[in-house]
Amino acid sequence: MLTAIVMVRTEPQRIPEVAQEISEIRGVSEVYSVTGDWDLIAMVRVQQHDHLAEVIADKLSKVEGVVETVTQIAFRMYSQHDLDDAFSLGMD
Repeated sequence: MLTAIVMVRTEPQRIPEVAQEISEIRGVSEVYSVTGDWDLIAMVRVQQHDHLAEVIADKLSKVEGVVETVTQIAFRMYSQHDLDDAFSLGMD
């Protein structure tokens, strides 16, 4: 599974609508409204590298109100849950 983190800048008056439209795109697992330089962050998860272009370039970036995107590709995922399991001695 490939994961991409897509930062999205939108027209300010369309943030909720853009977020909803992006969340309905197949391959987008979640969309967050955030503070800072970007309006939204979309998590894209696909099986094949070619599908990233279909989701991000062909669909997400063409949603009405999207002004700019920047995409980061994830190498690995870490979470506290994973770390706890990795270092567990099997004692509760």
